[in-house]
Formats: sequence, structure tokens, C-alpha cells
Amino acid sequence: MDVSLSGHVAIVTGGVRGIGLAISERLIRAGVAVAAGYSRPSDASEGFIEKHGDAGATIHQGNIGRNEDCERVVAEVLDRHGRLDILVNNAGITMDRTIRKMTPEEWDKVLQVNLHGTFYMCRAVLAHMTDAGYGRIVNISSVIGEIGAIGQANYAASKAGLFGLTMSMARECANKGITVNSVAPGFIRTEMVEAVPEEALAKVVGRIPCGRLGEADEVARVVEFLVDPASSYITGDVYSINGGMAM
Repeated sequence: MDVSLSGHVAIVTGGVRGIGLAISERLIRAGVAVAAGYSRPSDASEGFIEKHGDAGATIHQGNIGRNEDCERVVAEVLDRHGRLDILVNNAGITMDRTIRKMTPEEWDKVLQVNLHGTFYMCRAVLAHMTDAGYGRIVNISSVIGEIGAIGQANYAASKAGLFGLTMSMARECANKGITVNSVAPGFIRTEMVEAVPEEALAKVVGRIPCGRLGEADEVARVVEFLVDPASSYITGDVYSINGGMAM
């Protein structure tokens, strides 16, 4: 078995910005060829390939909420890189509204991307990883899936659903050389979080025992640990990275 990540290939969905970018860049530094998924062209996707293309990184556009897009992206990565060792399901969306005001369409859209999309991606990589006798899958959930939040019932349900998906898939894959784990970040310093009004953000930080926002690389370093070949006895687990918020 390989003793390092060097030479491995990883798909990171939503891998060109925020937490996904931090994961992509940490894996690239470890010698991994990262195939970063994104939903629409942007400065972030173009900048990513300009910065990391020489390291073997590629970008792949698709809607994770569509099974056919997920299957196509996996086929593209296998055709381009010749192997696929790691899947990090990071892409996700929010459509916040209280339950009384939330439309069925808003409920469906968040579940379609965050939960169904993760299933589609896992299913798309499974045949290759099973044939190879090796794989590392990490599903990025959220502290909101653990504790809930007002106005985020759809998001909380989608992220809580990842825990059950992770554990079930881990049981199915444990004897195939494939580990499946989940990481549940709390409030991490990203563009999305920093766009929250200052007063509201201060209230959030006040609920965090560590007294600060997390950094994206603090999530990425746990992902790197879980996808390492040496982490073969860790599967079906949830790693919470939330500054003690869910204690």
C-alpha cells in the first residue's frame, strides 16, 4: 500500500472557494492531483487552475444535484488522471427561511444538492474504488446538522442526513479498502460567513466556547488526515470542528 498521499487523485466538490479551496490546496501541497468541482464559471475557478494547473490540478463544471453530471465528472476525472483515490463531498447550498415561510421548492433544492448530490457522487466513484480495493471518502457536514438552527431546517436536515449516509456506506465498504467519514465544521471564516452583519456575527462568536471563528485550513488538515493511506482503521466516524459549540 502507498505510504503517502503523493501521486493520488482527489475530487473535491466545490473545491475552488471557501473550505473546499482550503482542502484542495492542502491536498495539492501533499502531492495530490486535485480535480476541483464547481457549479458555474467564475474568477475563482479560473484563478484556481492558473495557480495550481502546473501541479496537475483540473477543474470540472457540473451541477451536483444532477446524477448525470456527477457521473460525467467522475468519468472525466478517470479519463484525465487515470485513477481516483479520494472523494471529498464539500459542495453545498443554503436557502434560509423559517419552516412556515419555506417553500417546498426551497426545501427540495437544498436537499437535492447537499444530500442527494453527495449520494450521487459516492455512487459514481464506488465501482472504481471497489475495483481498485482502495478509497477515501469524506463528506463535509455541519454543526447545524448536529444542533439545528432557526431558519435552516432544510440545511440542517440535509447535513444531518449525511451522518446516516456516511455510517451506512462505511459499513458497506469497510471490507473493500474504502473508508467513509464525515467532518462537521462549525462557523468558519469564509466569504459567506464574513458577509454576515457584524452584530449578528458577534452573537454567533459569543456562543462558541473557543471565542473565535474557525479557519478553513483547520478543517482541511482534518480532511487530509482522514484521506491519508495510514488512516485505514478510521471509518464511519464524525469529526466535529466547531470550537466546542456542540458540546
